[in-house]
Amino acid sequence: MWCKVYKNTNYCHLAVVQTKILILWNKISLKLTRIGKYFDGTYEEEYTCWPPALSMILTSLVEIVLFCYDAAQGHTDANGPIAKLFIYNPHRRQEAWRFLTYMFVHVGAIHLVVNLLVQLFLGVPLEMVHRWWRVTLVYLAGVAAGSLATSLTDPKVYLAGASGGVYALIAAHIATIIMNWAEMEFAIIQLLVFVLLAAVDVGTAVYERYWLEVQQNIGYVAHLAGAIAGLLVGIGVLRNLEKRKWEKRLWLGGRAHLLQSDDSRHPCQYLLDRPLPVSSSEYNLTVQYYVHLLRNMT
Repeated sequence: MWCKVYKNTNYCHLAVVQTKILILWNKISLKLTRIGKYFDGTYEEEYTCWPPALSMILTSLVEIVLFCYDAAQGHTDANGPIAKLFIYNPHRRQEAWRFLTYMFVHVGAIHLVVNLLVQLFLGVPLEMVHRWWRVTLVYLAGVAAGSLATSLTDPKVYLAGASGGVYALIAAHIATIIMNWAEMEFAIIQLLVFVLLAAVDVGTAVYERYWLEVQQNIGYVAHLAGAIAGLLVGIGVLRNLEKRKWEKRLWLGGRAHLLQSDDSRHPCQYLLDRPLPVSSSEYNLTVQYYVHLLRNMT
């Protein structure tokens, strides 16, 4: 026996115990290393500056240039030549680009600065992890959802500003936290911050509109629709670093429910078959034309 080389048997037993402790410590260290590799902090390690996050920066620059052009003409309240061309005008729905280009129109410098700050602080970090095309898709989905929802609920309201896209970015952060909960550091704190911001915004809107009865030119429907679009599109296109079985089942179940609705029709077909909220003959003819085009596409 190898222990016979030691003159003291107690010393022999001590060496055996130390060896076992060392082996156990190595196993624990290996487990902790694996946990740290696949879970806590993995999301933060995905931040990269290549390819550069330029989508939100370029979008913001375009918004600044167009606003400055109108300001140079003496118009800062969405009544300049660029604003008239790009604003969402409910009486010109046949000009389909307005459903997206209204995001380049802002009513005053404060409106512009607030939207720029939010979309840069939220959009650039998303681009650094999820790449520019995913974030751009989420942003444009929020913008389009805002104008479409407003055209249904408030069909005589004009729209200006990138708030639909901004709220889509906020909701996209929530989608990212949900999908990458185990991989993010302080995920619960980040989620609480975004939920708190959303709750304050919704609470303020409801309080001012129904209790104080303040008439403000704020498109709350566009905000809500943009947030919903950002959440749903974000879950669909943003990166999920560690896919788990329950997440795959949830995604597949959602797709199956979407494709197999109760009336066996495509979900867009259900929306297209709904009665329109305005009875104007010109508006009806225009919308019926686009409905016909959309039905042929689907």
